Amino acid sequence: MISTTITLDQFLRAINETLYMVGFSLLIGSLIGIPIGILLVVTRPGGVLKNKIVYQVLNPIINIVRSLPFIILMVAIIPFTRLIVQTSIGTSAAIVPLIIFISPFIGRLVENSLLEVNPGIVEAAEAMGATPFQVIWYFLLPEAFGSLILSLTTATIGLIGATAMAGTVGGGGIGDLAIVFGYQRFDTFVMVTTVVVLIIFVQSIQSAGNVLARKVRRH
Repeated sequence: MISTTITLDQFLRAINETLYMVGFSLLIGSLIGIPIGILLVVTRPGGVLKNKIVYQVLNPIINIVRSLPFIILMVAIIPFTRLIVQTSIGTSAAIVPLIIFISPFIGRLVENSLLEVNPGIVEAAEAMGATPFQVIWYFLLPEAFGSLILSLTTATIGLIGATAMAGTVGGGGIGDLAIVFGYQRFDTFVMVTTVVVLIIFVQSIQSAGNVLARKVRRH
């Protein structure tokens, strides 16, 4: 027993659920968000694939989704979540709103990272006859790689916070543990322990991201 209300197995299961939600949501969210970020950069005015319609449609959609607090988004798309996973409660159900929440967030972070690349590099690539795909793949992405790592690090930390909020509606994981066993049963030990675990997660991920980005930028 680690407290009067919770066992070690329950605590480890909650950690595994959090890791599962963060890992799966980050993977799918990155597969959606990274292309979104690239599209925002290349279709904007002055981009290598200027497309006013695509940019003016995509940009406000991302702003609208990002303006919704996660807890509201999670409740608002319950019918969609049920359609996808046949339930609106539990770890798997929480992944659906987590993906919708993190995808545009990653898109914006990727956009900012790519916009940091010196425009002269793109101009030089175009002057050498590089196609738009070559400009993106061989120049933009490699030049922004270190910044992209930090962007995904930030996104991962944001996901950890979102999974904790998912616990308020039975999403599972550390957040659910804190609400059900800590807050509702007034178990201070559980509350403190969950906070410490979340802090360790965040610090570990941020440190790993900083080290990896620093190594990439040295090459």
